[in-house]
Amino acid sequence: MRAVRTSMKTELIPIDSLHPEQALIDQAAALLRAGGVVVFPTETVYGLGADALRAQAVERIFLAKDRPFSDPLIVHIASADALKILTTEMPPYLELLAGMFWPGPLTLIVPRGLQVPRIVTAGLDTVAVRMPRHPVALALIRALGSPIAAPSANRFKHVSPTTAQHAYADLNGRVPLILDAGQCEVGVESTVLDLCSDVPTILRPGGTSLEALQAVLPDVRYAPHHKLDQEDVRNEMEAQRAPGQLLTHYAPAIPLILYEGSAEAMRSAMLAEARRRQESGERVGALIADEDAPAFAESNAIIHSLGAATAPEQVAASLFAGLRALEMAGVEVILCRSFAASGLGLAVRDRLLRAASERVIAGDRGDVC
Repeated sequence: MRAVRTSMKTELIPIDSLHPEQALIDQAAALLRAGGVVVFPTETVYGLGADALRAQAVERIFLAKDRPFSDPLIVHIASADALKILTTEMPPYLELLAGMFWPGPLTLIVPRGLQVPRIVTAGLDTVAVRMPRHPVALALIRALGSPIAAPSANRFKHVSPTTAQHAYADLNGRVPLILDAGQCEVGVESTVLDLCSDVPTILRPGGTSLEALQAVLPDVRYAPHHKLDQEDVRNEMEAQRAPGQLLTHYAPAIPLILYEGSAEAMRSAMLAEARRRQESGERVGALIADEDAPAFAESNAIIHSLGAATAPEQVAASLFAGLRALEMAGVEVILCRSFAASGLGLAVRDRLLRAASERVIAGDRGDVC
């Protein structure tokens, strides 16, 4: 992939998150109509968008992010009518799921329509589609009059942006415009559900929980894939079935170690490791829950709480911001506790496993697996 030039001036413009100013929407839509890219908010994370039906425009997304063409994009729509040009057929359950969960953080994989450029789908015959819930995103899609292809607005594999400032830190000089509507509500990406498999299968957990989907379709399953093997190494640059499938993803620029087990065991292990590393001169950061704060009160580690361990929505909303905060604090390693994998906690666990890239301290044994 050729390198992108970084001499572009990037404007960061505040926009009303509930009632976006039409002049600003029109300004962004004009850039997209001219074949450019724009950063815009969604309810999940900030996205880097281009006209999904124009291959040359979509290419600019990959260049700005340094993203390999093997990683497909999600196409964002403002009306279910757009499915007529995005897919060749309506798979079973598509209409039901769209009616129940759109607009919202659910991406559905369907057969690719002929008007969708193959660069959008990594050459696959399927396309990922969702209808975002954010007023700015919906207004921008409507103003453009075309679906918008958009991954997260960050450098490839880095922590996803939940504020416009996060996107600016990664893409300043690479994009012309960032619409700033404040912090994203959900904080993790959409759930990706494959409707082209024999059984509807979650390829990436996200803002729509497994439990919510199974309440509508009991057969929905989740097929986690985190372990690195020889096939992963060989296939990393081949087409991925959906975004967010690589072993290392959503990761800070510094190592992250994930701890699992009982709350007491995680605290004890993290504190011991923090002391050991500090004694050797390392600057240590720790991602904890509110309940852990008393145990870390006298620790010299730089602490960032993600919220109550019993509130997965709170943890998900603050996860990426917490990772970026510790990264910006200049720590050399991040020690992170795990959270229950229910509700949005499943998406949190997926992101932490990928950020850790197999650096996981298991249970009460202290083994790295």
